[in-house]
Amino acid sequence: MFQSLGSDARGLLEVVAFFPQGVNENNLNWLFPSLPNGTVILDAFCILSLTYRSNGFVTMLAPLRDHLRSKDPTSSPLLQATKDCYFDRLSIDLNPDEPGFEEAQWIKSEDMNVEHLLDVFTSIDGGTGRNADAVRVWDTCAYFMERLNWHKTRLVALGPAIEGLPDDHPSKSRCLFELARTFGMVGNYTEYKRLLTHALELSRGQGDDLQVAETLRALSNANRLLDLHEEGIRQAKEALKIYERLNNISGQAYSWQRLAWLYYGDRQLGAAEEAASQVIHLLSDEGEQFPVCECYRVLGNVYHSQGKTKEAIEHFGEALKIASDFSWEYQLFWNHYALAEVFFGGGEFDDAHDHVESAKLYAIHDPYRLGRATQLQTRFWYNRGMLEQAKTEVLSAVDLFEKLGATEELRACRVTLRNIEEALNGQVVTH
Repeated sequence: MFQSLGSDARGLLEVVAFFPQGVNENNLNWLFPSLPNGTVILDAFCILSLTYRSNGFVTMLAPLRDHLRSKDPTSSPLLQATKDCYFDRLSIDLNPDEPGFEEAQWIKSEDMNVEHLLDVFTSIDGGTGRNADAVRVWDTCAYFMERLNWHKTRLVALGPAIEGLPDDHPSKSRCLFELARTFGMVGNYTEYKRLLTHALELSRGQGDDLQVAETLRALSNANRLLDLHEEGIRQAKEALKIYERLNNISGQAYSWQRLAWLYYGDRQLGAAEEAASQVIHLLSDEGEQFPVCECYRVLGNVYHSQGKTKEAIEHFGEALKIASDFSWEYQLFWNHYALAEVFFGGGEFDDAHDHVESAKLYAIHDPYRLGRATQLQTRFWYNRGMLEQAKTEVLSAVDLFEKLGATEELRACRVTLRNIEEALNGQVVTH
């Protein structure tokens, strides 16, 4: 029966054996465009007990995988073709205002396969090759991390290999940039800043003004998260000047957005409001809504800080409307989170709880966001005297933040846990 499947069967079996998740049955058309009978072959593999189905993937047991996996991945024509299909799909530009942004969510189910593919091919020739094929592998690493940062936030195992690249490697600055963002997204802001500082040095050395501006913008955000607002403001302003020189309207808008957050964090509320309004003005005719959505959230925070609850709710609501139109999980999460804090501060616990539950719906694929929502829910139970529920929630948050290395959030959760345990033991709690 196996022999009757033809010459493609052995190649496809090697591909199934190569990937830790196996092959996603939903992706056969774009993964194997030259293999019209792929479904028939995979069905036969399962009948022969060479493979089995698991959560939408056709995979195989480890001993069989070790036996069938090609010892030289570059010698397998079908694996090479599969690699190219993955790489082509990863290289599509990501713009949250474009339809392709939603299509990139396929990475949520394929991330382990892609990471293994990159891990193998970046190690070939010592991992430092500079020919077109090798550079393409490293550029794809950056694309891969960019997609994870948007759609499935987590750390990757590629970090040591990226940092081990020679500083003059053409792909290193971009890979460092995206690697830095993964640390920023999971709450490790010190590592976020360290990697961005290195990436900025490399970009300046390469004379790539656009990459310099992009890195400065990200670095300003790292400093905001580290409460180093003055340093962050200087970097965002430098990025803004570069974008102005390049006549890059989108870059200018994103720089103003960074400044809005930095001014807000530095309690310069008037400057934050002005910067956020500048973004909305710049992009009124440009069709870009993501930074506009972000700036409505900034304005919501500004008005909340000023005690203007009605205005804050209106602006968070406007941001939610835009985010809903584009199905942006990131923005939907943070605006529900912000509204939960507004209602919680006003003593409207039921509304606050509803928004936390909504926020959790948009944190399923993001352990950091899930941790933040759980941390906020802890405060609700704690302040309502429901200490056992609060302890359960905070322990869950501690576990998430420990795995992510989110040091600041972990420290705050441990303080909360200590207060809860003291309260449970009948001791006085200092809020």
